[in-house]
Amino acid sequence: MSLVRLHALPRRTKRLIFLVADTVLIPISLYVAFALRYGTALPLPRIGDAWVLLPIMAGIGAFVVNALRLSQIKLNAFENRAVLQIGFAAGLLALLVMAISYLLNLSAPRSVPVIFGSVFFLLSVTLRVLGLHFLNSITRAERGAVHVAIYGAGAAGIQLASALRQSHEARPMVFLDDNPNLHGLMVAGLPVRSPDEALPLVARHGIKRVLVAMPSAPRARRDVIIQCLAQLDVEVQVLPSYIDLMAGKGLEDQLRAVSPDELLGRDKVDLDIPEITKAYAGRVVMVTGAGGSIGSELCRQLLECKPARIILFEQAEYQLYSIDQEMQPLSEASGVPVVARLGSVTSMARVASVIAEEGVEIILHAAAYKHVPLVEGNELEGVHNNVFGTMTVAEAAQIAGLERCILVSTDKAVRPTNVMGASKRMAEIVLQDLQTRSDKTSFSMVRFGNVLGSSGSVLPLFQKQIAAGGPVTVTHPEVTRYFMTIPEAARLVLLAGAFSTRADVFVLDMGAPKKILDLARQMISLSGRTVKDPASGIGDIAIEISGMRPGEKLYEELLIDDDSLVHTPHPKILRAQEKGLSHTQVAAMISEAQTAIEQGDVSRLRHAIWTYIDGYRRADGDGRVAPNAELLESS
Repeated sequence: MSLVRLHALPRRTKRLIFLVADTVLIPISLYVAFALRYGTALPLPRIGDAWVLLPIMAGIGAFVVNALRLSQIKLNAFENRAVLQIGFAAGLLALLVMAISYLLNLSAPRSVPVIFGSVFFLLSVTLRVLGLHFLNSITRAERGAVHVAIYGAGAAGIQLASALRQSHEARPMVFLDDNPNLHGLMVAGLPVRSPDEALPLVARHGIKRVLVAMPSAPRARRDVIIQCLAQLDVEVQVLPSYIDLMAGKGLEDQLRAVSPDELLGRDKVDLDIPEITKAYAGRVVMVTGAGGSIGSELCRQLLECKPARIILFEQAEYQLYSIDQEMQPLSEASGVPVVARLGSVTSMARVASVIAEEGVEIILHAAAYKHVPLVEGNELEGVHNNVFGTMTVAEAAQIAGLERCILVSTDKAVRPTNVMGASKRMAEIVLQDLQTRSDKTSFSMVRFGNVLGSSGSVLPLFQKQIAAGGPVTVTHPEVTRYFMTIPEAARLVLLAGAFSTRADVFVLDMGAPKKILDLARQMISLSGRTVKDPASGIGDIAIEISGMRPGEKLYEELLIDDDSLVHTPHPKILRAQEKGLSHTQVAAMISEAQTAIEQGDVSRLRHAIWTYIDGYRRADGDGRVAPNAELLESS
């Protein structure tokens, strides 16, 4: 029986179950008492006329159990008072056995009532303990309880462990404590270990969260503990100090996680429209880069559209395994088959074979290298994957006569100052050029702002820095970005497929851009901390300016030509038909980039980018756009 069905039972039925169970335990306990007294498992031949106690106590005992309300003891509130209640019932039943034996002049030994009362008490308590353990096990299994460790085995830690046992969302596994006198002991049913053993304990018990329960410790001491725990790659949460509690700062202020929606500075865009479902219903859809932040969210949202099948295409084995493991239960529940396929988007043979084998009709191309500093230092591989991978997927889609191919791009492609942005603009140009020679397949592009919560975004970075006690690092006090959430980003891709005609560029109206510095301050505040004043030193978390990274610029743009905007059925979705290059220019750009990659010539690649990508300039050390002198001289 599932947890839902157990909880759905009427309260009267639950009480009846416990009443019957306790009533049955009475003759069983009396029988066990005689067996223990006579030292045999079959005591009936020796108890003589005392056998009548069995049916008499079963009848009277049911009345006693009901009168003392043992059946009304709630399992999830089973504690000392309930144990005393059962003990009182056991004592009363033992006295009744004595009285009945005396009144009926039975030959039962005087020790039997005492043994009977003790056995009934043990069996009744054990029944409830086992029932509580059974229900908790089912609940945690069905709800996926998070395994947690508690730092601090003092009074606060013990109370926290007790509270967590009443909760089904978390399961305490171990205490961590600096006191060597406690190491190896069991406290509140949990082993106490040294913080030096934290790393193997996290791996062994699958711990996802560490709760610091040291409310009397000074802030400096707790900050040191948090910095040490930050190395474990687990979520760290801190209980408030007693001073904070007295000031009205409760657990919700201290243990609160920051939601991406709170950082947007605008309302979420409602992108749930019927056109999305119609565009993908009954189609076979392949998502490249399915293990990434955007790709995985695309897969989740596609299930709601009821496609015929979803193909997960991913180069990284572990990421493909992870998203496949997540999707399979959802696949069974929705009735939409999900297929995992390993492969690189730069391999034409692999991409074409998967399209043919699975009967793909639509491709959502999210596979890309997107981290600006990494691509800036690995230009050749970045362009190879982002440009030639896109060209491979697009050409395979055209050859197979697919219905649609949607490219996930970025606002960094507009007048780019880094190779990552330039590579995405080159990929857009490739699709624009291919569209001119494709009558059946529709190609379109979606430009994102910064996606909050995606891998490499500021949200997880700032959260980790705040959990470690700071500092929070911002590259420049004036740097601004457009922001959107992962669900908004994925929904925009699906909408692009529904609205696309030919070589369209879609962007989301994300309101005004936000300063990263303001975002950092907001996150510190929402996390229940205060920004440290650099002059007075008052505050919890410091903000430091780390300097612009290679290729970064202060401001991002969404469109190359604002005059190219065209209305869409959705007021918050903007579409532009931007001018591309001629076929001859595209061929020359691809040829030059291919030669640079084959020869390992970074200068030649950068010169090709400067030649063919409109507005490309490398950013200087302050993130300001300036002409690249080296490229100008070489041209």
